[in-house]
Amino acid sequence: MYFAEDFVALKIPRTRGQTPSFGNLSFRTGISHSTVPGLPGCPRYNGVMRYKLMLLGVFVLFRVSGCDKHLLTDYRPLDQAGMWSSNVEQLKALNTSDVEVAQLVKLKQAGIGDDACVTLISEAHVRQHAFASADSAVNLVRAGYSEPVILEIAKADQLDIISGDAVMLRLVGLSDSAVDLILHRRLQGRRTMSSAEIGRLKNTGLTEKQILERIDQGMTDAQADHEAAFREATRNHAGTGFTRVHGRRH
Repeated sequence: MYFAEDFVALKIPRTRGQTPSFGNLSFRTGISHSTVPGLPGCPRYNGVMRYKLMLLGVFVLFRVSGCDKHLLTDYRPLDQAGMWSSNVEQLKALNTSDVEVAQLVKLKQAGIGDDACVTLISEAHVRQHAFASADSAVNLVRAGYSEPVILEIAKADQLDIISGDAVMLRLVGLSDSAVDLILHRRLQGRRTMSSAEIGRLKNTGLTEKQILERIDQGMTDAQADHEAAFREATRNHAGTGFTRVHGRRH
């Protein structure tokens, strides 16, 4: 093996009357002029590969960021439902999907405001899931619940869990303050009777105050069922006893 210094010291023999001829011999560093030129298709190949690598990089970036971008979501249904463009832009920033857009259209048709719609999507994404509780929210609206109450339930991620019972509370005929008290107990995870048992106790003649006292004492559904059954039996047998009538002897 020869190194650069060996080439410098190399002596070319020469004979009398001849001048040394090096021909095409070259000691310059770098690529030799005799290197086979590149294939004509290389530039095109490199361009295609560069484009594919860019696409792969974008895909990996989205996957690493922890979410699948809904770049092709159609937001026109929201515009047709009357949502302000500023709120639509907020939904785009929240990476709203087509399925969620359909949910929001239901909310808009039920009269829920634009800001509340954006909040519902945001709260669902905070909980790491898509918003799919439009039906529950609409039922609460139709039962007379306000947007702040609906949003409070949504922030606790219990729209689908509480909505049915909350609607029944309205049907029972309790006052707004009583309904709010019961809902807040449930959102706080405190023991509370179901709406069905509350309705049974009310039908047996208990007042709202008496029912709230039992709820505050932590009465369970089993205890409520026992008391309701006893009161129903007592009411059903009231006035059914026979009274002997004593007549005069002649």
